[in-house]
Amino acid sequence: MAVLEEPIKGVPMAKNYINGEWVESKGEIIDVVNPATYETIGKVGISTKEEIDSAVQAAQEAFHDWRRTPPVTRCRYLFRFRELLEENFEEVSRVQTQEHGKCIDESRGETRRGIENVEVACGIPSLMMGECLEDIASGIDEYLIRQPLGVFGVIGPFNFPFMIPLWSAPYAVATGNTVVIKPSSEVPFSQTKITELAEEAGFPPGVWNMVHGGRTVVGGMLDHPDIQGITFVGSTPVMRDVIYPGCGKSGKRCIAQGGAANILVIMPDCNVDATIPGLMTSFFGNAGQRCLAGQTLVIVGEDDAFYKEFVEKVTDRARNIRVGYGLDESVQMGPVRDVHKKENILSYIETGLKEGATLTLDGRKAKDVVGNYPDTCFLGPTIMENVSREMRIVREEIFGPTMGIIRTKTLEDAIEICNESPYHNGHAIFTSNGKSARQFQYDCISGNVGINIGIVAPMAFFPFSGMAGSFLGVLHTQGKEAIRFFTESKVCIHRWL
Repeated sequence: MAVLEEPIKGVPMAKNYINGEWVESKGEIIDVVNPATYETIGKVGISTKEEIDSAVQAAQEAFHDWRRTPPVTRCRYLFRFRELLEENFEEVSRVQTQEHGKCIDESRGETRRGIENVEVACGIPSLMMGECLEDIASGIDEYLIRQPLGVFGVIGPFNFPFMIPLWSAPYAVATGNTVVIKPSSEVPFSQTKITELAEEAGFPPGVWNMVHGGRTVVGGMLDHPDIQGITFVGSTPVMRDVIYPGCGKSGKRCIAQGGAANILVIMPDCNVDATIPGLMTSFFGNAGQRCLAGQTLVIVGEDDAFYKEFVEKVTDRARNIRVGYGLDESVQMGPVRDVHKKENILSYIETGLKEGATLTLDGRKAKDVVGNYPDTCFLGPTIMENVSREMRIVREEIFGPTMGIIRTKTLEDAIEICNESPYHNGHAIFTSNGKSARQFQYDCISGNVGINIGIVAPMAFFPFSGMAGSFLGVLHTQGKEAIRFFTESKVCIHRWL
């Protein structure tokens, strides 16, 4: 077995970063496990309410001077931060793979998308500009000024441990706010590395803080009167039952992004050879642990020959996906994050079979895992046919490397299936017909719509959208909407006598 370069050495402790200092948590200490090797690679503390309070206090005290720092000066810290992220590009990518399990090329893509958000935030002197108009009435001028609000909480998920907090944090500090970031305790080292680089970039103490933990930290953020708003990416139940009502109760701003069960529609006029590679990355990339992953494939039309040939090609390609440790450059799909997530995915496959689906490709036990690794967290791609729109494997989020296939007669039927889903994050269509593409784009309820694109991931200068069960709030992360979220509009009306 090849020796793979692992950046996390020994069993380090992931510390909190509060007011410019690294401190060990006083809470319970838990193991961080590499899902590919199932070895303990580190430890992390589940921080206490007192620790999150300390971080918020530090951020609040730093806000006074930071908001008075000129935007051009604030963005110079971000320019240096961006340079450091580039210099450490490969290391931070490998950290993601080692603690999460995704393939190294997927981690490199995640790193690039995170850096792009820092790059966009570097344009804050222009992005934060207000508006003005002379003579709204005789001798009276009116101005709109965008001002920062204070401390913001950023709550990150396990599936993109590097990128997702960067959808928010760079924009928050660029606009003059301060942040407290809570990474997932399953994958603490990506944000630890980012915070080390933020410290090296020279951000003043208290501007950029990080507290590891779980529900206690989240609850402390929701209840703390000095936190002005929270951005969250995670499961829909937590979004709906904890984050959004918690922010509403305490009067906080909120961007809450939840789960997904995305549907990809195949028209018989699609370019098959170009479509199938996109389906592989959509359904099986990141082992399906992606809020923009495909979960259900809807094939439109009554042509049995097309359906059979298309499914055979998809199955053959999926069957040959190389599964293993993501630091191996030859591997195309890594493990799921932990054994509990694997068990949940397996239970959904069993549910689908009980409800009448049939297995076309059985990935419940990964075959031919590259390298001598335990199969604890590994699954292979699974494809199920004879799926119906009422099944739980269509209507609920599986978050694993599965594909359920539905046949419909018309595009209208396919759009109806998309729209009756409880989730509306990233539906897509594959077609060579412009009329079909426009109809899908126009009628499909989805925050992100793909046309011949399987993973509808918006660039950093566009918002990461979402609708219904996939999103609660008004504004989204990334780009101009993030600037609006992290600032308040102050209107000033002047008359000089």
